[in-house]
Amino acid sequence: MSVEARYRKVALGPAAVSVERDAAGRLLLRPKAALGAYPQRLTERLLKWAAETPERTFVAKRVDGGDWRRIAYGEALGCARRLGEALLARGLSAERPLMILSENDLEHALLALAALHVGVPFIPVSPAYSLVSQDFGKLREVVALMTPGLVFAAHGGRYARAIAAAIPRATELAVTEAPPAGRPATLFAELAVTEPGARAEAAHAAIGPDSIAKFLLTSGSTGAPKAVIHTQRMLAANLQMIVDCLPFMAEEPPVLVDWLPWNHTFGGNHNYGLALYNGGTLYIDEGKPVPQLIGETLRNLREIAPTAYFNVPRGFEEIAHALERDAVLARSFFGRLKMMFYAAASLAQPIWDALHRAAEKTVGERIVMITGLGMTETAPFAICANWEAGRSGGIGLPAPGTELRLVPVGDKLEVRYRGPNVTPGFWRQAELTDRAFDEDGFYCSGDAACFIDPEDPQKGLAFDGRIAEDFKLDSGTWVSVGPLRGHIVALGAPCVQDVVIAGHDRREVGALVVPHLDSCRRLCPGLGPQATPGEVCAQPAVREFFQRLVDRLGHEAGASSQRVARALVLFEPLSIDAGEVTDKGSINQRAVLKARAALVDELYAAMPSARVILPRA
Repeated sequence: MSVEARYRKVALGPAAVSVERDAAGRLLLRPKAALGAYPQRLTERLLKWAAETPERTFVAKRVDGGDWRRIAYGEALGCARRLGEALLARGLSAERPLMILSENDLEHALLALAALHVGVPFIPVSPAYSLVSQDFGKLREVVALMTPGLVFAAHGGRYARAIAAAIPRATELAVTEAPPAGRPATLFAELAVTEPGARAEAAHAAIGPDSIAKFLLTSGSTGAPKAVIHTQRMLAANLQMIVDCLPFMAEEPPVLVDWLPWNHTFGGNHNYGLALYNGGTLYIDEGKPVPQLIGETLRNLREIAPTAYFNVPRGFEEIAHALERDAVLARSFFGRLKMMFYAAASLAQPIWDALHRAAEKTVGERIVMITGLGMTETAPFAICANWEAGRSGGIGLPAPGTELRLVPVGDKLEVRYRGPNVTPGFWRQAELTDRAFDEDGFYCSGDAACFIDPEDPQKGLAFDGRIAEDFKLDSGTWVSVGPLRGHIVALGAPCVQDVVIAGHDRREVGALVVPHLDSCRRLCPGLGPQATPGEVCAQPAVREFFQRLVDRLGHEAGASSQRVARALVLFEPLSIDAGEVTDKGSINQRAVLKARAALVDELYAAMPSARVILPRA
C-alpha cells in the first residue's frame, strides 16, 4: 500500500494477520503475506553489488573530522577476501572467534564483512565495557565466555587499560594504530595485505544457512549479558522481512546517516545490514543523541541527505529541536527522506508532532513515522507498524515469516516468537537456552503486548511493559511498570529522561526519577555551567517542575496502581559496573532498586526528607 493524504508517497508492504485462539487461551498471529526469498549467505549481496555497482559507496566515515573516506562495493569485496584469508590463517572459529572492542569505523566494518564472507564468527563488544567501566568486570566475563582467538581495537592506546585487565597475553591483539606499550600487536594494515587464495573462496562456499555468523551480547537490562547466536539464516531472513514490510528499501539504494553502535542489534544487524542487503550507503555518524555530541550528527545531516532515518527517541528529540531553528538542516534532512523509524523506547507525542510540523513547513508534506518491536534474539526485526499511525503507542503486527504467540501471564499477554529470524540459543549456556523456549519452539521474550483494539486485531499491538518488572503493592494490586514508566516520561518531557518505579509490598507507588540534566539547566538560564547535578536539581525552577509533575501523577490517576504518591530525583549518575544502566542507556529497574535501597527507604520514610517530593493537597 502507499501512504496518501499529507504524507510523502512511499511503498509500504501489506500488514494483515490471521488470529487463532487455542483451548489454553493462547493467541497465534500469522502474517497473511509470505516471506520473500533470501540468500543462503548474507555476503552473496556483497558479490551482487560488487559486480553490478562496484563504484558505489558501501560505507563512509570522516577522516579526523574532515572529509569523508569512502569504501566502494568493489573495494569492500577485495578487502573482505584479503582480511578473510588472514582470519582463516589464524584458525578462528566459533570456539575462537574474532572479538571487536572498538566503535563503528571503517576497519570495524571491513573486519565484520570479512568474517561474514568466510564464515568466521565474530562478536562486537560494547566500547563502554572498556572505556566507561572502571573494573572491567563485564569485559572479563565476556572474554571468559567467548575465548576469542583474535581481539581488535582501533586505537591501542585508548583501550590499553582494558586490554591489560581482560585480554590474556596469549591472545593475539590487532590494532589500527598505537599498539599498547609492552603488548605485541598486529597492525590492521598487515592483515589487509594478506594475499587471498582458494581457501577464502572455499570457506565462503561452505557457509550454510545454519552456519554461525556472529554473536551479539544482550544489553543486560534484565539480567547478566548473554551471547546470542546469530546464524546466516537469521540475518538474511531478517533483512528480507524488512524489505517485505518496507519495499521502498529495495526500489532505491538506501542512504543512511547512522550513529547506532554495531555491538547492538539495531545498528549492527538492522542498519549495517540494510545498506549491504540493498546496495545502499551507510555514512558513519560520530555524533550521539546528547547535547555535547549532537552537533556532529547535525553537521552530517546538513551535508548528507538520508533516504531513511533511524534513531532512538532521545535522538529524534534533539533533532526536532534543531529542525525548528535551522532551515538548512531541515531542507537537507527532509529533502529525499521517505521514512523515519524509532525504536528502543516510546517516542513522546510532542516530538512526533514537532517532526511533522517541521516537515510540512519545509517540504509541504509529512514523512511517514514507523516503529516496531524486536530484540537481539530476533535479529531484531519481528513486529512492525508499517503504516502511518499518526500517534505514538502502537508497535504493529508480526512481519512476514514471523509467527507470534501471545500467552496469558497473570493479567498480561507475553510475546513469543518463532521464525527463521529467531536465534537457536545462547552460546555455551544450554540451560538458559532451554528455559528461553516453550514446548513448541517459541522464544519467550518476557515482553508483554496488548491489542490496540481487541475487537479489531488488524489495528495492531501496543507494548505493555516487561512482565518481570511488574510487582504487587501490599494490597495485592499489581503495578504494571512499563506503561507507568512510559506515562511518566511522556508527562515529564523534556526534563525526565527515565524513571524507576518502586513500591513492591508497599502501600503506594513511588518513583525514582532520572532527570534530563541539560533540559533542567535550560530552566535556570542564570545558572553557571560548573553547577553540579545536585545544584541543578536543587534550583527552585527545577524543583517546581518536578513538584508539578508529582502533583499531576498523584491526583489525576484513579487506581492505586497508577497513582504515584511520592518521588525522589536521582541526580547521582547510574553505574554501568553495578548493572544499573547498560551501555545504550537502558535502565535495569531491579538493579537500581537494589543498589539504591537506602534511597528507597528514604523515599518511603514516615518523615520524608527534603529530597522527597509529595503531591500538594
